[in-house]
Amino acid sequence: MTIDRAGLADFLRRSRDRVRPQDAGLPVGPRRRTPGLRREEVAQLAGMSADYYIRLEQGRGPQPSPEMLAALARALRLSDDESDHLHLLAGRRPPAARTCGDRLHPGLLHLLDQLPTTPVQVVNDLGDVLAQNAMAEALLGGVCSVSEHGRNIVWRWFTDPAQRAAYPADEHDYYSRLHVADLRAAVGGRTGDPAAARLVRRLREASEEFGALWDLHEVAVRRSARMRVLHPLIGPVDLDCQVLLAPRGDQRVILYTPPVGSDASERLALLKVVGNGQFTAADSA
Repeated sequence: MTIDRAGLADFLRRSRDRVRPQDAGLPVGPRRRTPGLRREEVAQLAGMSADYYIRLEQGRGPQPSPEMLAALARALRLSDDESDHLHLLAGRRPPAARTCGDRLHPGLLHLLDQLPTTPVQVVNDLGDVLAQNAMAEALLGGVCSVSEHGRNIVWRWFTDPAQRAAYPADEHDYYSRLHVADLRAAVGGRTGDPAAARLVRRLREASEEFGALWDLHEVAVRRSARMRVLHPLIGPVDLDCQVLLAPRGDQRVILYTPPVGSDASERLALLKVVGNGQFTAADSA
């Protein structure tokens, strides 16, 4: 397949103009002249250099990889049809349609926009974070623009010590078993799925702890529960983790809400003021 550089550049520019900064969790300053996102903002959201993205909009530069195109589709909030069109313009085959995957239901993006004071993220059954609102990024770290494995909750838990530092030490064993049992349930429903098999294989290679727990063959789908987050800006905060199934059964909406009678509401209000956009995946890497 051949890349259509002019068509790709035009589609990127027009798609960028359609995304409002507030929809992407970005501040809207009084001096902003661009109706949509700036080029540098798209690059930041997609996890690529600004120079690389600018060259794409100018109709030059190397052919973007499928991973880069997936990141651009998320950053520009493209629909399934628009994402397929983006891939074709870039000379790549669109992602194959499947029953389980990272195609985000469009209604979920609208839901994230309607809850500006509540941390909300959408996660698939394998633990890949598909979307976060600004409050979820501030609370848990922004991961949607990092590499494939960096977006996976289970991978980060077993390979990144900083991920565990955000939770009380006496709960680490509980979360380890929970993550593995939940992944077991997901993999059982994805017979023959290469993405699921690849994730398990790489986790076993990277973590002896994961391998030992995987061999126990415990199965338990993650449900709603109380959790404590040790945040670097607002300190310890107790939250009710509400897990809701999305219209697609392999996607979950996770809301982090203040328990009744706690000070979590005040802490989240403080986080919205001082923390939005400051705590990212890079901070916990």
